[in-house]
Amino acid sequence: MSSHAAAPTAPDPNSPMGTVSDYIAGALAAPLPAAVVEKSKHHLLDTLSAMVSGSRLKPGIMAAEFVAGLGGTPIATVVGTQNVTSPVNAAFANGMMAHADETDDSHVPSLTHPGCGVVSAALAAAELKHASGNDLLRAVALGYDFCARSTLALGPEAIRAESRSSHTFGPTFGAAAASGALLGLNAAQVRYLLSYTLQQAGGVDCWARDKEHIEKAFDFGGMGARNGLTAAMLAAAGFTGVDDIFSGEKNFFTAYASKPDPGALTRDLGTNFEIMNTNIKRWCVGTPIQAALDALLIIIERDGLTPDNLDVLKVTIHASGAKTVNDRTIPDISLQYLLSVMLIDKGLTFASAHDHDRMSDPNVLAIKKRIELTGDPSLDSNPNRQAIMSITTRDGRTLNEHVTKVRGTAGNPMERAEVELKSFDLLSPVIGDARAKALIKLVWNIENVKDVAELRPLLQA
Repeated sequence: MSSHAAAPTAPDPNSPMGTVSDYIAGALAAPLPAAVVEKSKHHLLDTLSAMVSGSRLKPGIMAAEFVAGLGGTPIATVVGTQNVTSPVNAAFANGMMAHADETDDSHVPSLTHPGCGVVSAALAAAELKHASGNDLLRAVALGYDFCARSTLALGPEAIRAESRSSHTFGPTFGAAAASGALLGLNAAQVRYLLSYTLQQAGGVDCWARDKEHIEKAFDFGGMGARNGLTAAMLAAAGFTGVDDIFSGEKNFFTAYASKPDPGALTRDLGTNFEIMNTNIKRWCVGTPIQAALDALLIIIERDGLTPDNLDVLKVTIHASGAKTVNDRTIPDISLQYLLSVMLIDKGLTFASAHDHDRMSDPNVLAIKKRIELTGDPSLDSNPNRQAIMSITTRDGRTLNEHVTKVRGTAGNPMERAEVELKSFDLLSPVIGDARAKALIKLVWNIENVKDVAELRPLLQA
């Protein structure tokens, strides 16, 4: 690939482009703070685990079969398969796998799921360049920054109000930034990278009507990973174009925002890392149920609640979420089913959260009858997804718990051991216990990996 690009025109001093392009070009040379390194490992492991698990779900299976039919130079791993294909094909398939279910991470302020787009593209770019684990980690942190900052600069709620999708827009820019850094683009090339990224950015919120999670997996993960990496590879190959999408006539901001905040692209860049503000799901279920599961587990462990001693369980969550998860026929988005299973099992696994047959279990049905769900409109504006739980027992006790910050969110992050527990639950059914443990260990020590290709034998199945 060519390392040459035409020199940009005279820069606009009021444009954030100079700062952004310099930062992306220099990201792999800039050490990360220790806390950011640790959090980046959490999200790398969490997303790789989502890919492996998602490779056995319908969106992941379809994506793997689709790219297998395309051929491609064997460079990058299609997770959960023996296929090694072109980087763009692999990024696309792995992105769909990573969001094949409600398992991957999310950045609430920007209304994006960064990992499924960013990690998928970064992994493929790292394999292409035989990059080190340290470079992969720095690229991932960079990608999370620009996934979030791209929509924050436009206003994610304003994007949503126009029926556009922040969930497709942000990961495309995050994937592009991570890929561009790994491909060694200089600042001039990064300018063209961002132009080709903008031309491929899009998405409409009609994904919410997708009934099988297949288009949603494409929109949230596969599309952004594919498009961002493609933009980086074009710039690396010497493609030129518009050298400042943030200024001039008909630009990034005029196309997508009436009240943009350009400063969001560069404000505290290098000191405020958006990966630190990104949530990891403790439970692989719909977001509105997370706080309720946290509350019930606390009560089970603290007060010794058992199915036989439950009289009535009352739980209040935000009103819009209550409508979404009220007694659904899909197990991982049915609040009553999931609370029942947690009480019976004293915990929840990926398998039990997705067990359609168990929804008709008499023991589960008996507990569901004792659960009362209320939606409180006053909680709708709270991004922390609270749950207020009150339980009366047959021996006359009243047990209360109010979860204000869901475990795994930026305000209440999980410890390494908790991330590892979730990852092992996702990995072991696909790659086996031994390889799951080996992959987890390798990610915790990723800075010592000389070539990211070392991950391949552990990711294949």
